[in-house]
Amino acid sequence: MSPTAVNLRSAPQPAVGHVTFLGAGPGDPGLLTLRAVEALTQADVLVADPRVLDVVVTHTRAGVDIPQLAPDGTSDQGANSPAGKALQDAANLVMAAARGGKRVVRALSGDPGLDCDAADEMLACAAAGIVFEVVPGVATAVGVPAYAGLPLRTAEGTDVRFIDAATASERSWTEVGSSDATAVVSTTLESVAAAAAELISGGRKPDTPMAVTVAGTTTRQRTWTATLGSIGQVLKAAKVLPSADGGQPVIAVVGEHSTDARRGPLSWFESKPLFGWKVLVPRTKEQAASLSDQLRSYGAVPSEVPTIAVEPPRTPQQMERAVKGLVTGRYEWIAFTSVNAVKAVREKFEEYGLDARAFAGIKVAAVGEQTARALVEFGVKPDLVPSGEQSAAGLLEDWPPYDPVFDPIDRVFLPRADIATETLVAGLIELGWEVDDVTAYRTVRASPPPATTREAIKGGGFDAVLFTSSSTVRNLVGIAGKPHNVTVIACIGPATAKTAEEHGLRVDVLSPEPSVTRLAEALADFGAKRRTAAVEAGEPVTRPSERRPGSRRRRATS
Repeated sequence: MSPTAVNLRSAPQPAVGHVTFLGAGPGDPGLLTLRAVEALTQADVLVADPRVLDVVVTHTRAGVDIPQLAPDGTSDQGANSPAGKALQDAANLVMAAARGGKRVVRALSGDPGLDCDAADEMLACAAAGIVFEVVPGVATAVGVPAYAGLPLRTAEGTDVRFIDAATASERSWTEVGSSDATAVVSTTLESVAAAAAELISGGRKPDTPMAVTVAGTTTRQRTWTATLGSIGQVLKAAKVLPSADGGQPVIAVVGEHSTDARRGPLSWFESKPLFGWKVLVPRTKEQAASLSDQLRSYGAVPSEVPTIAVEPPRTPQQMERAVKGLVTGRYEWIAFTSVNAVKAVREKFEEYGLDARAFAGIKVAAVGEQTARALVEFGVKPDLVPSGEQSAAGLLEDWPPYDPVFDPIDRVFLPRADIATETLVAGLIELGWEVDDVTAYRTVRASPPPATTREAIKGGGFDAVLFTSSSTVRNLVGIAGKPHNVTVIACIGPATAKTAEEHGLRVDVLSPEPSVTRLAEALADFGAKRRTAAVEAGEPVTRPSERRPGSRRRRATS
């Protein structure tokens, strides 16, 4: 065997990557499968159809390469090329990355096998010896009717036929039109009437019920019910046709169960109490995480706008002495009154090379569930969380008085904001405790949000705003201006409501308890009653921002 032959055999072979063809579903990020999320977290490169980029990108790791595609699906280098090249351009990106040894996720709308033609890309991988896998997704033609309250099969076992209006032949229309099957038609808003006419020509009666859903499974979803013969007039009367949005895709379901009488009780998604409401949450994304999740469960679209910024104390020596005292046994208790206080202490611990073990032997109190959750993430389980009201007053109700027999140390470490009230300090002193009241962080007014956000706040682009403290009222008005009079104002308590009224705002919702969870619940109750009143009056259900009075209504003032 020649040396040259040996060298050729032992020479390193170029790395070959892996491609995952992933179905991202019809639009709701919650419909991603567990396997899809796993594949996204492992991806080196993400090539996503623009329609689903927002759905999948939040699950990718830092540093993932995401080639930008133009709205028609072409890469940014070929954005001016014909639409027919869109798939080829995306395929080229996939192949180039895979040949470079990368793990590539090709994210597609709906299901890769039913909603798009990914077979050519898969064949190209197979021909190049690139390993690939397919992660199915919820098909658009199945997911959208489910969210619209339109079960495709009935107790009688009705057949279901799927048809794509863009590629259907005359024979296909005749086969579906002449049958009694439930028809699921994939088309566009401007082509719905034409598809209905094809089904009538194929043999369906003009009075056959038809339901049309646009933006299915998202909070922009909207469904109209009519008949094959009247759908064109219904869409025109709803002022959605003609329009610049006529080319957006829709799913139309044709069959006897596509009527308002059948769909109404099953319309679980569009009947959520805050469906489609744009809710302004004047908190940081970290602070608002659980609140925003709760609002989404009610169908709302939360938008976090920070009104305060957190900065270190001007003189850090007091905080440094307190943390050292914590380690040396100076305190019996440490009380956390906010997530920011937990963050400040944690950062100081990390600065000194300490971790949660430094809390050994010290009792830990948290003012509420969010603060307790931040402590648990730090590795600390609170000994005391209020059983009732989640506030300083609620914490004092459960706080034990100092007992020299059972408490070897009488001192409490209280790290908090520079603008915090004295309620907790005074209450602890009354219970016999000595308190080291330490400024752990300063709160300052945040920078103004982007101009588009400010315009939406003042112009009525938001349906509701949640105020969780008096400072959020003052700061939001200071950095962005007063919310429009159509915006529903929800406040966490009487003090916050008073501040809102002093700024000329009408308070519509007041939380029964000073808790962000109860505040969100109260807003949802308000939305549910508003929806019920509209339905009972026979009026269309609208969001607050969709009702624009001719003149600005005066706000209540104190």
